[in-house]
Amino acid sequence: MSTTYSHKEKLKSEKLISQLFLEGKSVSAYPLRMVYLKTTFTDAVKIKAGVSVSKRNFKKAVDRNRIKRLLREAYRLEKDSFFNNMTTQYAFMILYIGKEKPTYTEVEIKMKQLLQKFIEKSTKE
Repeated sequence: MSTTYSHKEKLKSEKLISQLFLEGKSVSAYPLRMVYLKTTFTDAVKIKAGVSVSKRNFKKAVDRNRIKRLLREAYRLEKDSFFNNMTTQYAFMILYIGKEKPTYTEVEIKMKQLLQKFIEKSTKE
């Protein structure tokens, strides 16, 4: 896997997103929470991921967009080291559930913890 976050890797399907929240399992490393679901895709992508920030906690779109950019960047840089040898396909939604605006270093540390917890939980299944 490369350190890009291409269009094919983004979770866009409304059907898949609703199925993800209905049937998916979750792991969390506060203030991040990941809902994931084992699935199959028609294209040759191992993982499709999306990010979300609650409008309830961050009223201004500027703040939500900034946090989403931080989440995507941290995910983009860390996914290569965690998912390089993965064979099954997953759909992810990474949620920011905190109430304060984070810095990039906080998001990066928590993203590593979150992905590590996911790897540990998914290997047990």
